[in-house]
Amino acid sequence: MPAYHHGNLRTTLLAAAERSLRQHGAEQLSLRELAREVGVSHAAPRRHFPDRQALLDALAEAGFARLHAELRAAQDAAGEEFGPRLHAVAAAYLRFATEDAALLALMFAGKHRADAAQLVAAAAAPFGLLDRLIRQGQAAGVLEPGDSQRAGIVLFATLQGIATLVNGNLVPPDMLDGIVTTAVDQFMRGSRRR
Repeated sequence: MPAYHHGNLRTTLLAAAERSLRQHGAEQLSLRELAREVGVSHAAPRRHFPDRQALLDALAEAGFARLHAELRAAQDAAGEEFGPRLHAVAAAYLRFATEDAALLALMFAGKHRADAAQLVAAAAAPFGLLDRLIRQGQAAGVLEPGDSQRAGIVLFATLQGIATLVNGNLVPPDMLDGIVTTAVDQFMRGSRRR
């Protein structure tokens, strides 16, 4: 009996592709294997994804949309103050980056191709949220005024570095929450208006 029972083949294929990505990495993704897994003919996925790259791009776009939704939910749940919002967004980013490391790598690798305008647009939402958050901190006098993108890059590099250490088994995952708190506190202290 096939695994695919309903009318939304694109969504079913993307979910199966994300599971495969987590287990085996992007190199192992195959439209033919996904078709077999969801119980459709090997040609059926081509109606939604003309080739493997189209599938990878769709996965990356969906990843940026999910990342944005998770960051926004964390920010909104933290209230209106900058400090708690920044802590919540940083923790949400690191949760995503460590739980979906293969997807995050695919997202970042894909957006740097010359023909990746859709991925660049998809990436604008989560990075725009971070930039607006940095500007909120600057407007509140918590962070030094200046180029919000530059401050955002420093924060992002810190978070991405932590994710790399955790994903590379150089830092145990159970230390993540404490490290995030320390990193955000140090970022705010170092970026404080003097």
